[in-house]
Formats: sequence, C-alpha cells, structure tokens
Amino acid sequence: MDERRPEPLSSPETIAVNTLGQLKNHPRVSALRNFIIDWHLSYLTADAARGTPEAGAQEHLSTSGDNLPNVIQYLKEQHATIYDNIMMELSARVPKLERIDAEVLPDGRLMLQIKDAPFRSPVLAKYASDGTLKMLAYMTLMNDPSPPHLVGIEEPENFIHPSLLGNLTEEFRKASQRTQLLVTSHSPFIVNEAKPEEVYVLFRDEKGHTNARRAKDMPGILELVEAGGKLGDLWMERFFDAGYPSSSSHGKR
Repeated sequence: MDERRPEPLSSPETIAVNTLGQLKNHPRVSALRNFIIDWHLSYLTADAARGTPEAGAQEHLSTSGDNLPNVIQYLKEQHATIYDNIMMELSARVPKLERIDAEVLPDGRLMLQIKDAPFRSPVLAKYASDGTLKMLAYMTLMNDPSPPHLVGIEEPENFIHPSLLGNLTEEFRKASQRTQLLVTSHSPFIVNEAKPEEVYVLFRDEKGHTNARRAKDMPGILELVEAGGKLGDLWMERFFDAGYPSSSSHGKR
C-alpha cells in the first residue's frame, strides 16, 4: 500500500515536480513531470514561418513555427501520405494554391516555395500571405505523426480569413482525438463551430480570481443551441452569463 511521505525542499522557489520527478523513487511525480515536459505551447507567427533555417529534417514544429520548412521536409521524406493530405486540404481552402515545397538553397539553408495555379514558377514564402503560412503551420501541427501529450494554441484566428476558421476548428477537433488540445480564442467564428461541452469561458470574479465556466452549464444555452443558435452568436448577443470585458456587465437573464 502506498504511503504518503513529506519531502522538504531546500527553498520555496524549488519546483517539487521538477526536482522529485527526476528521482526513481517517485514514479508518479516522474510521470507527471514527463507529461508536463511534453506539452507544446504554440505561438505561431507568419514572420517566423518565412525564415530560412539550416537545411535538415525536423520532426516537430517549434513554438513560433520558425522551423516550418524543416518539418515540411521531414513529412515529405518520411510521411509522404500525411504531407500529401496536408497539401490536398490546404489547396481546397486557399484559392489557386497548388503545392508548397521546402527547397534547399545553394548556401545550405531551407526555404518554403509556394506554387499558385496562375503562375508557372513558385514564389518564395516571404511573398506569401500571412494567412496561407499560418494555415500551413496549423495543418502541420495538427497532423504531427507523434503529437505531444498536450497542445496549446493561442488565438489561431489572427491573420486567417473568417471563412476558413470553421475548417480550422474541424482540424482542431480531429486532432483532439490523438492528443489533448487547448485553444484560446476571442473569435465568435471559431466559437460558432464548437459544441457547448467544448467551450469554457474564463472570467475574473469580484475578488479578481480567475474562474472557468462551461457553456453547456450556462442557463438556457443548451436550449438555444438545440433551437438552432450558434455559440459564437449567442456569446456576441450576450446570452452567456460570463465572458464580457466589463465585470459589471453580464449576459441576458
């Protein structure tokens, strides 16, 4: 039978999970530490994706997406089916897009080249739209052959056309079948595509403490959704009982 034992640390600043998790006689703490270490927090930017890193395949996308050409190279070489599926899905959503390849430059760096249907030759990634690069990065992240235990994504709606956010939300939902996914958003277009049990609203109470409330548990929301209402629209029309900038303003009662 397991026995609880106190383990004093050297100072209050010492993180117990990190310290004890490296010792064999704390297997549960070690498992928690390994789980946390495997988290991937994504802050993708189009500018980072336009970079020209050193050539060489890399398995996982970085936090900023600055190694996107390396991951595209890896997928093309090691997971051709996944690469082809990404290209197919992206071409269906970005008008005239035919293909994106990672090409090695003469100086040994790697650069993305984007082929549009109206043009004979591809263009360099630095000339591509922010939305195209971010969609590519998100599709790459969502199709990681060996995804991390948890993926956190910050405001994916930035620079992406609102009409594409529904497709992107569906990609998130499919990816959540293989890993845990946490997406933060201020876009009603993304919330519109979500289910009441998938949406949590974060807000601060009168004491300044952060709270979370699931849309499913808010009065009247399930009935409105069953009647044809969309969550994002209900949020914007103030049917939520939390989730608005002013603490003194609440949703409809």
